[in-house]
Amino acid sequence: MLLGPEAPGPDVLETVTGSPFGMQLVGGTLPFFDAFGWDPDLGIGEALDALGWRAETKSEPDPDAAFARLAESLPGGPVLIGPVEMGHLRHQPGMTGPIGADHFLVALDADDESVTAHDPQGYPYARIPRKDFAAAWLAETVAYGKPHTMRTNFVRHTVVSEEAAILAALPRAIRRLGGEEDTGLPPGTVGNGDAALALAARIEGGCDPELRGLLVHFVVRLGARRTNDAATCLRRVGHHAAAAVLTTQARLIGSLQYDLVVEDDTRAAATLRTLAPTYEDLRRALTSS
Repeated sequence: MLLGPEAPGPDVLETVTGSPFGMQLVGGTLPFFDAFGWDPDLGIGEALDALGWRAETKSEPDPDAAFARLAESLPGGPVLIGPVEMGHLRHQPGMTGPIGADHFLVALDADDESVTAHDPQGYPYARIPRKDFAAAWLAETVAYGKPHTMRTNFVRHTVVSEEAAILAALPRAIRRLGGEEDTGLPPGTVGNGDAALALAARIEGGCDPELRGLLVHFVVRLGARRTNDAATCLRRVGHHAAAAVLTTQARLIGSLQYDLVVEDDTRAAATLRTLAPTYEDLRRALTSS
């Protein structure tokens, strides 16, 4: 929607954000199958750069001023909102308060009572009461970003092919796989193979309900999908060795779902230990191809 009819497919968008290339255990506790030092806010900026687009990004500490700015911006087109705290989005079943999960919305309209937005979780034209929207947009329980962040005025300044955009994302992926993008991370954060081994030890030592819930409801399925998307894209641009490693990673990550749901933690830990060395394999494949 924001990039118009010529927007690339979801697999390309996911790949050029940089998210699929790695794993991290943020603060030593929160696992994500995304690149070391990466967060979605960074990824949006990187994707826009790779695709030849730019947008104005603004954050505002005062909630009323932020809402006024949103209302002023909407006549110019949809506005990308986020990060927001997904737990405050009560149009999503089961959401009753903050859960520490980040999310993004595309705002379409706003008045004194509510905001109408497309929610990529599968809720087009969702009406969000202003009170809930304000709580979500404050993002107090999101681990990155600033309150009331929005992106407007999306402009394509350079025509970039999808293949060129994919290739442009790879140098940063190599650096993150090598642990070179660790600025500003919470203490205790580990990445890639070290993250896989640390998570394996934690699961084997006793996987608490909060960790299991995060993994089975969000982290595993998203990680497997992202990694598979990246494999498809790299195969498309001729990086066949790296694509093969990514496919292996996607299969390993995806296989965790059943074991974690049925609490076969010994098997899940073994899978993570098998996954660990593949991050160095991926870095080498990208570097040599």
